[in-house]
Amino acid sequence: MKSLHPSSALRPSACPGLLRVVQALDGGICRIKLDGGSLSADQAIAVADAAERYAGGVIEATNRGNLQIRGIGEESAALIKSLLTAGLGPVTAAGDDVRNLMLSPGAGIDRQMRIDTWPLARQILYSLQTDPRFHQLSAKFAVQLDGGEALAMLEHRHDLWLSATEQDGEPLLAFGLAGCPSDAPAAAVLLQDGHALVVAVLELFLDLARADQTRMRHLLSEHPLSSLVQQLAERVPLRSLAHWQRGPSVGALHLGVHPQRQEGFAYVGAMPPLGRLSPAMLSGAARLAESFGNASLRLTPWQSLLLPNIRHEEAAVVLGQLHALGLLTDTGDPLTRIVACTGSAGCAKGMADTKSDARQLAAFLHDSPRQEQIHLSGCSRSCACAHAAPVTLLATMNGHYDLYFREAGQPGFGALRARNLTIEAVAALLDARSRSPFDA
Repeated sequence: MKSLHPSSALRPSACPGLLRVVQALDGGICRIKLDGGSLSADQAIAVADAAERYAGGVIEATNRGNLQIRGIGEESAALIKSLLTAGLGPVTAAGDDVRNLMLSPGAGIDRQMRIDTWPLARQILYSLQTDPRFHQLSAKFAVQLDGGEALAMLEHRHDLWLSATEQDGEPLLAFGLAGCPSDAPAAAVLLQDGHALVVAVLELFLDLARADQTRMRHLLSEHPLSSLVQQLAERVPLRSLAHWQRGPSVGALHLGVHPQRQEGFAYVGAMPPLGRLSPAMLSGAARLAESFGNASLRLTPWQSLLLPNIRHEEAAVVLGQLHALGLLTDTGDPLTRIVACTGSAGCAKGMADTKSDARQLAAFLHDSPRQEQIHLSGCSRSCACAHAAPVTLLATMNGHYDLYFREAGQPGFGALRARNLTIEAVAALLDARSRSPFDA
């Protein structure tokens, strides 16, 4: 195995990684990429300990099912060493940036799943980390593997997505480029050809893309999809699909108690307010996983966590103890549907203190009947949300935001509805909209 010491040479990138701490206004950031969003209880405790000992005690759940530690000071080397000792590092140092594979948090346990994605996921992750050519990929280049679960993020766009389906009784993987499983697929492959397809797509991308074309959408702007599919067909046997419709995901399955595919077991989901975990929250959840589950946790794209393999009769107790740790468990709480970036408290680009404003907005919306996601972004980069939320507040100055509503066909955040609103004015407008039979 190659050295994973922090001094190992890494590709230049503005994105933090486990081996590369990136500076922000509130200190250094270390991002821990988790295999399929999963980690053991011991690893979770190690993250909590590292955040408390070597940083500011702030742990964030990301919208890709990963964790990051903020506020790192001069002891970054000690922090990285502790995380490597816990087994949270990549197979090779150069593979850290590119292990970007998102699974459903319900992989292997979801009652609606068509396949268990874990065996294929392990193959893909190993190739991403050990094939030197794939280390040329951007740290943002990402793959999604969807097993047809009810608990699935279907709005995040990926450079390559694969989704389980079948045709004439034969298991297939539909796939698409620069999109998500709710889109029409480019083609399909036999399930056993899934790994070969991923390798072929990555190799074709690297064959064709210029240095400035870091994402699949950049390549598609110059190469028609039909041409790419034709070239893929020369490398992997492709199948056409007569019909395609990805089964719907079910809202709020990442919170509360939900039965698993395995008889007698459930998973329990809870959310740290605005995606931020204290060391006590994370270590407390880990100890619950040890006591009641199989000593594992799963992070979700909704910035929440799951404890799988809890016996049905003990699930309510676990949910109550997660709530006692300060995690959100009630889907009626407005904070469970508000996403906010770090904002001006931790980011030099932030135009407003989005975390504080989000809490204020949640208090105003406590009795609002409409349940839709609201995204507060301190600048136009939209770091906290990987898709256009139904409602976006884009900061213009401290405590003031432009208001956007998502609309089909509209790029970016959607349609601009009002400018430079205070949080109180935003709340009043959203409340009036939620109580009206017509959108405001």
